Amino acid sequence: MTTSNTGSGDVDPAVREELARLRDSIDNIDAAVVHMLAERFKATQQVGHLKARHQLPPADPAREARQIERLRTLAENAKLDPAFAEKFLNFIIAEVIRHHERIAEDTVNGSTPLAN
Repeated sequence: MTTSNTGSGDVDPAVREELARLRDSIDNIDAAVVHMLAERFKATQQVGHLKARHQLPPADPAREARQIERLRTLAENAKLDPAFAEKFLNFIIAEVIRHHERIAEDTVNGSTPLAN
């Protein structure tokens, strides 16, 4: 499968079909990633409420370090760049901590119900 060389920019229909198939797969994976992240954040919100009820700190550096090492190993095994995986997890962790800080503040101020 190659592009035509007519200079008109036309693409071989077989190439166009393969590209569409691959893009459909990417779109499905993106949707799955979004849904998995939504589920993850639902769970971390519950953790945030539990921490707030028991006056635990929003961040847990020891757990975060373990999770980063675990994810780096998973990434290596999956042939994914471990540095990328670590950056991705650090981004998620920062967002989770931000949520936990907000939940703790809202709990102290009485603007968020303690149960969740």
